[in-house]
Amino acid sequence: MVKSEPGATRRRGPNDPERRARIAKAAIEVVAQRGIDGVTHRSVAAAAGVPLGSTTYHFATLDDLLEVALHEAAENNVHALKEWESALPPDADFAAALAELVMGYINEQYRDTVVEYDLYVAALHRPALRKASAAWDEALIAFFGSRTDPLTGRLLAGLFCGLLMQAALADPRPARAEIETLFRRAIEGPPARTC
Repeated sequence: MVKSEPGATRRRGPNDPERRARIAKAAIEVVAQRGIDGVTHRSVAAAAGVPLGSTTYHFATLDDLLEVALHEAAENNVHALKEWESALPPDADFAAALAELVMGYINEQYRDTVVEYDLYVAALHRPALRKASAAWDEALIAFFGSRTDPLTGRLLAGLFCGLLMQAALADPRPARAEIETLFRRAIEGPPARTC
């Protein structure tokens, strides 16, 4: 048996400061490919290209993995929403802009939309996820309210989320004009009655 010299320490491999973030992104990828039920420490480790022990070191439970995935998805969404909102001219037709935003989520970004809703709905059964899902809701209310008023912002946020869910499931998907009409009614109210 070989004895180590006094004072010698065992060296570890190079530190990987990005590992936790890679695991979080991999958890989103696993949800995209397999749904919530497909998320295991093993599946996420494989997707991240890290040893199984890394996922359990950084995220002790499956709820921890799902929570970080939901936070990551919500942060990505909020960032994209901020960019969208800042690029929107102040005098933009807001109902038309919201309809266009929904169409982007259900067409070009369909996969991401499904992942985000999988994670969002998981919060119904996993209280630890509710804070992250609430962050997305609050961001929507704030953005939409800044273009209208706080109450209308809340109404638009609920309509937006509901339309995304319905449109993502619908076959065929609703037309952009139909979605715009719904947003316009929420923003402007019903047409004035003529006697």
